[in-house]
Amino acid sequence: MRLFAAVNTEGSIDVASQITNGSTRSGPGAKAEAVLQRLAEIVGPEHAIRDPERQLPYLTEWRDRYQGRAALVLRPGSTAEVARILAIANEAAIGVVPQGGNTGLVGGQIPSPSGAEIVLSVSRLNRVRGVEETAMVVEAGVTLLDAQVAAERAGRLFPLSLPSEGSCEIGGVLATNAGGVGVLAYGNARNLALGLEVVLADGQVWNGLKTLKKDNTGYDLRDLFVGSEGTLGIITAAALKLFPRPREKAIALAALPGIAAVAALFRLAEERTHSGLTAFEFMSRLSVELVTRHVAGARLPLKTPAPWYVLIEIAGAEADGSAALAVERLLDEASEKGLVSDAVLAGSLAQAQSLWRLREAASEAQKPEGGSIKHDISVPVALIPEFLRRAEPVVQAVCAGARPVVFGHFGDGNVHYNVSQPLGLDKAAYLALWDEMSGAVHDLVAEMGGSISAEHGIGQMKRADLLRYKSPVELTLMRKIKAALDPKGILNPGKLL
Repeated sequence: MRLFAAVNTEGSIDVASQITNGSTRSGPGAKAEAVLQRLAEIVGPEHAIRDPERQLPYLTEWRDRYQGRAALVLRPGSTAEVARILAIANEAAIGVVPQGGNTGLVGGQIPSPSGAEIVLSVSRLNRVRGVEETAMVVEAGVTLLDAQVAAERAGRLFPLSLPSEGSCEIGGVLATNAGGVGVLAYGNARNLALGLEVVLADGQVWNGLKTLKKDNTGYDLRDLFVGSEGTLGIITAAALKLFPRPREKAIALAALPGIAAVAALFRLAEERTHSGLTAFEFMSRLSVELVTRHVAGARLPLKTPAPWYVLIEIAGAEADGSAALAVERLLDEASEKGLVSDAVLAGSLAQAQSLWRLREAASEAQKPEGGSIKHDISVPVALIPEFLRRAEPVVQAVCAGARPVVFGHFGDGNVHYNVSQPLGLDKAAYLALWDEMSGAVHDLVAEMGGSISAEHGIGQMKRADLLRYKSPVELTLMRKIKAALDPKGILNPGKLL
């Protein structure tokens, strides 16, 4: 049994050879077992998981695309415990895979099948350390929903919102620089982090939990770790930016005759509502049909189907009906211009939630349709119609009859271009085309000046693509940063780079 990669660095423990070639005098794998025991003692027996059945929730992700093995799953309860774990792991050159709520979609939080790594879950780091008017400090294991609630209780708004917000955790959200539906108005996770607390590969702790909005004193270390997918350090806490709570929100669903009309409606919405426009989500007809077909209680509250739908949210500073009036005026003008064929304005919180369900359930609704090859890409907003027009024949050339399921955040150019298998095709045969289809779609994205990952990260899934589309200069700089902060390569090995 081979648990860890052999390390020849002077002073480190050659754990793999101890497991494989342990002497009979001291017992097989005595040195390796000693390292595992030291790590387990830090968190205590309840939170050091070696039983394979108890480990299972930490070893696979919800799409079942990636499954791994781990010598040990550790659930530290403090930053000090994380620091002690990394100090020992660095000494012995043991790979550590950080994990939050395990909602990642590119395999970045899953260990390799070799069993050569330990998983470090931050879920027990779940305290809200403090909330003030403009910021709050929360630990990495606080769920996004709990962070939103903590802000709400203080009369403030933490605007980041994702479909997985009940289970995704702040550490993972920041490590992947997650986006979500509020990016248009508030920016992605990077824009919402004022400061971080990070444990480095050697166990040192960087306390950067400042709540300053301005700090121009050299390199921005915070931005090194946001989006680094746990490869440079483990985020254990964050200072997050808070905003005034809107006094009113108006949500509408509109039906549109084509993607050009979606683009025109977005421009009109920006012109008429300015900063009041907090969400502008677009969905193809097939995307909405799959939700109403497979998600219990979901329904389309419009008279006739349309090629495209848009979910619009406008916020108001006063509870005087002005937000709803702004939406009504916008839709009336859009209708007169021929951009909107039908629309409905939510008249209650329940109706608003029902409309949002059509968008937020888009991912889960694809599962019953068989295999789905997913692309989280971005292109310049003005080029979204062109991308969709050009992507269709690209997809059909790889697999005739494949069905693009398109939805996303139109205002920031983020298109979830998922492609469901043709009806009747074998799922395994279709998924075997993943690399070919993704390569074709990503080539088009790169040609149009876009990005192969808008908000999900690189993880395991897109490592080869990163090498293909990043310039040699960019890759060299990234590797130099990795080597400087994690010279033994123990942090999330096999991910990103």
